[in-house]
Amino acid sequence: MSMDDLFTDAARKLLGDQCTPQQVRAIEAGESPQGLWNFIEDAGFANALVAEAEGGAGLSLAQVFGVLELCGTCALPVPLAETMLARALLAHAGIPRPAGSVALAQVHPTADGGLNCTVVPLGRVASQALVFDGSGWRLLSVAQAASRPAAFCLDAGLQWSAAQVAAAPLLALQLPEDCDLRTLQACLCAAQLSGALMGVFQRTLEYANERNQFGRPIGKFQAIQHQLAVMSEHAFAARMAAQLGCSGPGIVPDRLRVAVAKARASEAALVLAELSHSIHGAIGFTEEYDLQLLTRRLHAWRQTAGTESYWHDVAGAALVDQHHGIALDLIRRTTDPQPQPETL
Repeated sequence: MSMDDLFTDAARKLLGDQCTPQQVRAIEAGESPQGLWNFIEDAGFANALVAEAEGGAGLSLAQVFGVLELCGTCALPVPLAETMLARALLAHAGIPRPAGSVALAQVHPTADGGLNCTVVPLGRVASQALVFDGSGWRLLSVAQAASRPAAFCLDAGLQWSAAQVAAAPLLALQLPEDCDLRTLQACLCAAQLSGALMGVFQRTLEYANERNQFGRPIGKFQAIQHQLAVMSEHAFAARMAAQLGCSGPGIVPDRLRVAVAKARASEAALVLAELSHSIHGAIGFTEEYDLQLLTRRLHAWRQTAGTESYWHDVAGAALVDQHHGIALDLIRRTTDPQPQPETL
């Protein structure tokens, strides 16, 4: 069994025990996520991408794809995926790893010298935020920020004062020219979308085989079978695309592959959310039913780091402005399963 399989199996067991739907609901309702985070921290998952010389497991994005996917399948209410990548990037730059969980955010300067972000994904449950303001990176305390509610209950709008920004020095963290913060976020988001999509499909398939009407399971009706077939097609295509987005030997993804991954996963999110609720009927929308824990995340993650329209534009620009030759050559190169040259 490979190291990535061992990590995924261990994560599946831990999250199955600790990240129950009841626990997710409790944290969404305001309970502290610290207990859940302590289990994750003690198990070592947050350092999976950190080099072995720095005390981590030294895995690549491709090798931890199963763990990233589980964050979506389990509706994990803490930023494990973001923390894994943030710690690895900081360690690679020789910057001490922060304690606690880390969110990622693109911020904008305010008139008084502070920094603001309208929506920080999982900002409500993170300890710190690794932010980029267009000129440099900073690590800022979430507890010190002025917080505002966001559309998704675990996200938050965060703003730091000029004094708080001044107390957090710029970090010597650099990414390759063809990769930025949005690309990193989209890569992680596509993997988590993949897990949530598969979770929604499996729950819907089980429900269709259990729910009886007119003396037989509704999954035996041709109309329902057609809807399940469409869901299956989108879920598995999105998973393949998300794996492509994480492919390669390092911890920094290829931007064009991420564009394919995020666009395909975001497209699938709308389809599966709609069809799953249709098959479940009214029960799929109720707060007490677990399906909504995943479908709400499908809608939130679809918009995080750019919807399918944004990433279609990225892929289109690569084809029109940057590629010389026939389109099929670019498609083959982008979807080639062979690993790309390592950057970080």
